[in-house]
Amino acid sequence: MSLLYLHFDTPEREGRVQKLAKGGTRIVVTEPRWPGFHEVAKKEKPAAVAIDFSLAPSHGLETADYLAKAKETREVPIYLLRVPDDRLDMVRRRLPQAHLVTEAELAESLTEIEREAAEKARLKKEAAAEARKVARAKSAANAAAKGAPPAKPKKPAPPPKPAARKKPAPKPKKAKRPSRPAKKK
Repeated sequence: MSLLYLHFDTPEREGRVQKLAKGGTRIVVTEPRWPGFHEVAKKEKPAAVAIDFSLAPSHGLETADYLAKAKETREVPIYLLRVPDDRLDMVRRRLPQAHLVTEAELAESLTEIEREAAEKARLKKEAAAEARKVARAKSAANAAAKGAPPAKPKKPAPPPKPAARKKPAPKPKKAKRPSRPAKKK
């Protein structure tokens, strides 16, 4: 599982990323600049997106708005960090599905997402194993059916034919008369 963390390159960014990575989640860090963040989101297919509003709140809002509507990321949960008080109403109005969180709350959410992803993967693996088991059983049944065709009701055997009569031996052919001698001229 991975988290796409959008934050401008600042000295405090590395420390924030390390705090989030303690839970075992893989953090993919990039700046919220178009089209870079979109290309990374398409490539990585993150389980969640976190956007830090500390440096450019308007830019962060536009980025979050775009990710919320983009085909590749519209189903991905979006977490917003350090949203200024004067932007809260606008953020809630434009991004009702986004979660306004602190870093500690985000780390907790990531742990929950990680647990749910592991459970989903386990269930998927079990379902695949069950499907393989059913397919093997079906294949074995088909092979057995092909080897021994089901018994069909047999037609009664026809009565035996009467013994063939022997034909009498053919009569001897009559001897041909000698032909007349050819006339002399």
